Amino acid sequence: MRLSAPQRRLAWFVATGCTAAAVHFAVVVGLVERAGWAPLVANGAAWLTAFVVSFTGHLRFSFADQAAPPLRAARRFFATSALGFVLNEAAYAALLHGAGLGYRIALAAVLAGVALLTWLLSRHWAFRGSR
Repeated sequence: MRLSAPQRRLAWFVATGCTAAAVHFAVVVGLVERAGWAPLVANGAAWLTAFVVSFTGHLRFSFADQAAPPLRAARRFFATSALGFVLNEAAYAALLHGAGLGYRIALAAVLAGVALLTWLLSRHWAFRGSR
């Protein structure tokens, strides 16, 4: 079965997003459990690490057919990702302190929750080509 261009784009987005989320999650857990960092601080470092994975994958695979100029896409995707991170951090803090969830479960929930916003902004703005 051959996937259409939109189906391939979505499949690459999911694969790239899952990879970046796994990196993000692993960095948080490593910094919390091995280095003794607070979860919210570790989350910031993890976001920066995962940003590189996410941007590279989306530029080269998810949205390659949109032919976005790389520097413009980097600036726009950084803004998209930063907005996602602000929402992620606020939701993460609320779940950690208000819902009493463990830091791993809270992190998994917010990483999944921000994915839709990232898809929409990436597809229609950050990686939009000049066409």
